[in-house]
Amino acid sequence: MAQAEAEHVAERQANRAFNIFFGLLVVAVVAWLANYLTHWSPKAMGAAGRALEYPIWAAGLGLIVNLILTAAGVWGKVSPAFRTELFLKTGLVTMGTSLDFFKIMAIGAKGVIQAVIGVTLVWFFAWWLGGKLRLDDKLRAVMATSVSICGVSAAIAATGSVLAKKEQLSYTVALVLLFALPLMVLMPWMVGLLGLNQVVGGAWIGGNIDTTAAVVGAGSLAGKEALQVATVVKLSQNAIIGFAAFFLALYWVLVVERKPEERPSPMVIWHRFPKFVLGFILASILGTLGVFGKTQLSAISSFSKWCLLLAFVSIGLEFAFREFGKVGWKPFSVYASATVFNLVVGLGLALLIFGGYLGI
Repeated sequence: MAQAEAEHVAERQANRAFNIFFGLLVVAVVAWLANYLTHWSPKAMGAAGRALEYPIWAAGLGLIVNLILTAAGVWGKVSPAFRTELFLKTGLVTMGTSLDFFKIMAIGAKGVIQAVIGVTLVWFFAWWLGGKLRLDDKLRAVMATSVSICGVSAAIAATGSVLAKKEQLSYTVALVLLFALPLMVLMPWMVGLLGLNQVVGGAWIGGNIDTTAAVVGAGSLAGKEALQVATVVKLSQNAIIGFAAFFLALYWVLVVERKPEERPSPMVIWHRFPKFVLGFILASILGTLGVFGKTQLSAISSFSKWCLLLAFVSIGLEFAFREFGKVGWKPFSVYASATVFNLVVGLGLALLIFGGYLGI
């Protein structure tokens, strides 16, 4: 009996290992194809091809392969290999070596101001609208935190703070990706349409798109300086996740659930804080001090780009079409309205803070 159980466990582990290996192989092949098409499209399609840079090819192909895997009934088995956050964080930390530390601090200080004001306004708008449409309090807390801060990571932190249901987190993640992917393409176009410079455009992108990977993708499409500003602004926004999770938990315990004898520990701030932000800053300090030579920086830059390419592919692969079908019109309406509100507020803040109108 024990031997049969052990054999069954071993078989399950072997199947899981094979599925993860197959999933990683899918991610790698799609990333290679996206990279190939990125270099092929300008030659074959001219100006239109030059606009199709690697984030678009990677996310688009990821979505297509996602549909194929779903239709074949194997998406659930191989999805553990779609590690968007791992690829993204590795790519961002290594990207830090190419950014000047003092520039990061200058951008980051403004980014924190933008984040605090923007997050507060958008969070309360989404919370208020969710109440008007009578959404469950836990769902609207997760959605409000997600749309106002940084998408999936913020949604996970909020889920832990208010003890939301797993399906509520799944709905929110599906909405995050549904809106982030189109905005990754549309926002750089809107930056050009509105005639914004790359600093203001990057700040707008970094403060509005709800996943860090999509922010990097949009920044890449908008320009080199826009990419730097967008990345730092988004990381500044990410850095407040811990504080947001702590205060949300505190509010939930003392107000919503009315249990004054329970108080979340301040350590929740450290536990929720995205540690990779510190890695990004450390890499920038080392790069600024000239620790890396030109050859090393070139190799690190190439490695960073491939990590981000894998992250964009994984974004497309991770989109849960089935979960989105369960969302319903009310959560969709709240998230869509909050996204539009965020775009308007974010543009105003980017112009005021990064456009120099406040003299900061």
